[in-house]
Amino acid sequence: MTEFDIAAMPTAERLQLMESLWDSFCRQTSGAENVPAWHGDVLVERLRRLDGGEESVSAWSDAKQRIRKQTEKG
Repeated sequence: MTEFDIAAMPTAERLQLMESLWDSFCRQTSGAENVPAWHGDVLVERLRRLDGGEESVSAWSDAKQRIRKQTEKG
């Protein structure tokens, strides 16, 4: 599959491809050693903001649905 093949795909299919790729990364058990240390700092800050009520959260299924609706309009 080339970049041009992907660009020609309908938006819904490209989103599904992205989800499949992301899921494949999440299933990998190795690779944590390649994560930069500053990622941990970002996560700590985000958790602090969540705990302090400065950030809101939504279910992943709701977030995916919002993203799909946004991309279908364009």
